[in-house]
Amino acid sequence: MLLASLLLAWASGNGGKVFLTTEEALKLAFPECTVERKTHYLTERQLEEARRLAQAPVASAVVPAYSASRDGKLVGMAYFDTHKLRTQAETLMVVVDPEGRVKRVEVLSFDEPLDYMPKGGWYAQFQGRTLDAELNLKRGIQGVTGASLTARATTEAVRRVLALHQTLHPRPQPEPQRP
Repeated sequence: MLLASLLLAWASGNGGKVFLTTEEALKLAFPECTVERKTHYLTERQLEEARRLAQAPVASAVVPAYSASRDGKLVGMAYFDTHKLRTQAETLMVVVDPEGRVKRVEVLSFDEPLDYMPKGGWYAQFQGRTLDAELNLKRGIQGVTGASLTARATTEAVRRVLALHQTLHPRPQPEPQRP
């Protein structure tokens, strides 16, 4: 949470547009939940696996994650991703449900001109998505005229988060059926 708070403070001090703080975003995503932060340290093997799955850069082996529970049951996980668009940064919160699907994407800060930020419900098209071939621009994700770099960077960020989540919390594979 400290890292995300520092990034948001830096963004706001440099003319950035901060829409939500880390705390506000977590409360919005997980109302009436207990939220706990845990920092994961990926091994080199896990980092390579995350890169392979994401098909996008994964720069850091340090992964802060927020788990939310209600009545002792996991509701979801939140990850924060700060990345460069054209010349400035965007910070997103990507929430993943217990089944490994995107529950929501929230823009916390956007330092580029707002003309480069997708309008309306563009971010909602990530809801329910899993890490598969359809989670790519011009496939299952529609592009944005005038904000193509933002669309590409956001799609990469969501892929990166899902790859990190899958690497940290692998889903059990069904056993092959025997004849």
